Amino acid sequence: MQETPKGSRLHIAIFGLRNAGKSSLINALTNQDIALVSDVPGTTTDPVYKAMEILPIGPVVLIDTAGIDDEGALGQLRVERTMQVMHKADVALVVVDVNTVPGEFERGLISQLKAKQIPVIGVINKIDICEVNPERRKSFAQVLGISFVEVSSMNREGIEELKRTIIRMAPDTWEGPSIVGDLLEPGDLAVLVIPIDLAAPKGRLILPQVQTIRDILDHDAYTIVVKERELREALSNLPKKPKIVITDSQAFLKVNADTPSDVLLTSFSILFARHKGELETLVAGAKSIETLKPGDRVLIAEGCTHHRQADDIGKVQIPRWLRQLVGGELEFDWVAGSQFPTDVSKYQLIVHCGACMINRREMLYRIFHAKEQGVPVVNYGVLIAYVHGMLPRALSPFPLAQMILEE
Repeated sequence: MQETPKGSRLHIAIFGLRNAGKSSLINALTNQDIALVSDVPGTTTDPVYKAMEILPIGPVVLIDTAGIDDEGALGQLRVERTMQVMHKADVALVVVDVNTVPGEFERGLISQLKAKQIPVIGVINKIDICEVNPERRKSFAQVLGISFVEVSSMNREGIEELKRTIIRMAPDTWEGPSIVGDLLEPGDLAVLVIPIDLAAPKGRLILPQVQTIRDILDHDAYTIVVKERELREALSNLPKKPKIVITDSQAFLKVNADTPSDVLLTSFSILFARHKGELETLVAGAKSIETLKPGDRVLIAEGCTHHRQADDIGKVQIPRWLRQLVGGELEFDWVAGSQFPTDVSKYQLIVHCGACMINRREMLYRIFHAKEQGVPVVNYGVLIAYVHGMLPRALSPFPLAQMILEE
């Protein structure tokens, strides 16, 4: 449970006014003293993330946030960071102190959450201090337009009921489609092509590769793993052809040459474009590369931070390919981790990583944000396949995406 990556967990964000008991609630939910608790308003300054497990959902991450009523210049920055958490929240808990009357802050917050179609659970906290009578309970629900669970973070009263409510309210679609399992029947064979080079972490595989292997096994299919120079021999030694070959994007050309034309071929990054985002939108983004011209501005966004190699894919190779395609210089900006610009309208293209380290909702937000401002977006794997002329074949498992490419 502790080793499940954050990007594969249901994200539960906790919002409310300062001193509503958000931090004490996260401590009660985890049964640990994770968040600093104080009577001084504004103790929580930045979002605090805690991994735990809520069965039958499985691994989740709880996000404690600063109060939405924080004050001053620094307080406004804290509020902005709190609001940014909405972009990754699958479920929202809005915490209200039993002794207060909900007002414009909570109403505005809930309005934004509903607009983003995030399930909202109201939490009346501190019932150990003051009992909630039926009239007061009714007024809370009427003012904010949501139902409430009553809890005491201090003595853990109502916490199990809150967990049951989270289970009931969690959206069924938060995980997105399977990585590859829905393309396979039990007993099918998938061949994974994994280059081992300087960028490969010593002694282990990178996250998308491991997750793909697990997804194949979860769907009762088989897999073998080879390096790109071993693929031809491995295929010739198999008693039957595999259903699909999945490759690292940077080995596309060799893998395509060695894979029979009647075997499906795609990449890990294209699989994750579908699993974490909208493959069809990203394919449309690849087509927009044709309209780029010298002097245009391109944003390259990565969901994680890492030590860059000499020939880094995002910093060196993609800019080089795009310059070659447009026949001139382009202006590039780079962001990583949780950074993503509010205003992307100055860009003619956004190139995003495979999003293995951020959750599906955050990736969908970034795609929607770009579409809303009229900026095409593509991910690494789709772009690499496109610039090497491999995209039609790499989309062979996905007919709808192929149609968009051919339009």
